[in-house]
Amino acid sequence: MGGFFTGRTLADLGRDLRSGDASAAGLLAHAFASIGTEANAELNAFVTLDREGAEAAAKWADEELASGIDRGPLHGIPVAVKDIIDVAGLPTGMGSAHFTGHVAETDAACVTMLRDAGAVIVGKTGTHEFAYGGSGDVSVNGPVRNPHDRERMSGGSSSGSAVAVAAGMVPLALGTDTGGSVRIPAAFCGIAGFKPPFGAIPTEGVFPLSPSFDHVGVLAGSADDCRIAYHALTGPAEAVPSPVDDSAPHGRVAWIEPETADPDVVRTVRALFPDAPAEPLGLFELRRIFRAIQDCEAYEIHAERVAAAPELYQPPTLERLEQAARTPGWRYLRAFRERDGFARQVAGLLDRYDLLALPTMLMTAPKIGETEGPFGRHAPALVALTCAWNVLGLPALSVPAGTVGGLPVGAQLVTRRGAESLLFDMAARLTG
Repeated sequence: MGGFFTGRTLADLGRDLRSGDASAAGLLAHAFASIGTEANAELNAFVTLDREGAEAAAKWADEELASGIDRGPLHGIPVAVKDIIDVAGLPTGMGSAHFTGHVAETDAACVTMLRDAGAVIVGKTGTHEFAYGGSGDVSVNGPVRNPHDRERMSGGSSSGSAVAVAAGMVPLALGTDTGGSVRIPAAFCGIAGFKPPFGAIPTEGVFPLSPSFDHVGVLAGSADDCRIAYHALTGPAEAVPSPVDDSAPHGRVAWIEPETADPDVVRTVRALFPDAPAEPLGLFELRRIFRAIQDCEAYEIHAERVAAAPELYQPPTLERLEQAARTPGWRYLRAFRERDGFARQVAGLLDRYDLLALPTMLMTAPKIGETEGPFGRHAPALVALTCAWNVLGLPALSVPAGTVGGLPVGAQLVTRRGAESLLFDMAARLTG
């Protein structure tokens, strides 16, 4: 399953670049070689490659390093970008026939940040159509397949970005996360995925799904690589007023028990936090709030396309949009008031604890094309444990926690805004 970058950290690659043991052009050649294999073609991670642009960027990165210009830890690193994020001169297709042939004129703000950090953009990765789903198997480009079992979902909607990293094609990828779309595929594919606090990475130039919840996030082989990428894009970490308690083996962690989940998944993740006290939290109610707001905002974005050319949508996407259209306006407005109540409850928890811990997913990756399972319809089940942190805009990190039945399982860590370093510190303890 592994490509060239499997097991190679950003720190390792950076040392090789600066010592002369590697070059940006050489790393890019390895990326294209990994992407070009028959096995990786079956995974369907990439929808567009930018050979000419990437080769020019890698050449420039090498020239800058040779002349003493060092833009930081992403300088010369090959990076993939999800195909709802604009990259100037490349198609932005959103996984939909509605945007066949559409080419972006300018870079999204987060892509500009990548370029400023010296990263080399390899190409665009597959997405669930319009990022409106957590399975990664609904797209005009076909399903993105899980590298651990090609008959199973990769997770979505940042499906191609997760698979590109998990299969070793690139060491880092950008994704977006509205209800879990970075963390879901990270958990299913056995890598790390980080959703920053709301607004930390700008969304200008990213096709919207639900502006109240849309985040840009990063996917990498490890939490430490997510940390490096996040800080490279946003600047130095903020001071944290309440550090993890070094006298406790896992700091001040509260365990959030899922209301329903595969017991083997829960046991696997809970074993990482054996001493964490369980705290109640109504994740089902938070999911209901998420659904009301997302449905109204998503339909507002798509209303004209639904009316003018419904046949261009993939059937599951059209079905979801038609259902979303029936959400009344009063429900949308009430959901924001209800969100405020939950925000106060979670803020109280985070006054007493450094971190909240729970599984990332209710289950391991389902089969491609399945729409229902033991926990109900997959559309709501896939975001059951992730969407709360979009509703509240809190930083959330999914890290590998082991396997169940040979498939990866993710542990999810959540903290308050400004304390993102606690997530990465805890992940280092869990995996170190």
